[in-house]
Amino acid sequence: MKWNLKLLLLWIVLSAVFISGGCLERQLTIKTQPSDALIELNDELIGITPVTISFNWYGDYNVRITKEGFQTLNTHRLLKAPWYDSFPFDFFAQILPEKRVDRYEWNFVLEPKKEVNQEKLLEDALKLKGQL
Repeated sequence: MKWNLKLLLLWIVLSAVFISGGCLERQLTIKTQPSDALIELNDELIGITPVTISFNWYGDYNVRITKEGFQTLNTHRLLKAPWYDSFPFDFFAQILPEKRVDRYEWNFVLEPKKEVNQEKLLEDALKLKGQL
């Protein structure tokens, strides 16, 4: 009888820990200079900077930033997982009773669009045509 009571108590305590487990939220904020640029992550439209999104996975992200009057920026960034988000620590990090938010921030500087000299462009095209 004592063992059944102890097992029942243990089951209740473990159930309470799992049910009341905390929450781990991951947020990424992307800022640009100048602001109001359009952001795409892995070919998915995210929004206009400054923008904050929730994400589930760490890893390499393809970033595309566009803004009228500025050169389009195609690059990638790595979101590296913290030590507590790897086995076996990740299990315990996600059942802690408090809510935790991991915040990351990326900053990008956009270059002004360079004006193309059409006469020079046509001259270069004729040179290339002559080389063919």
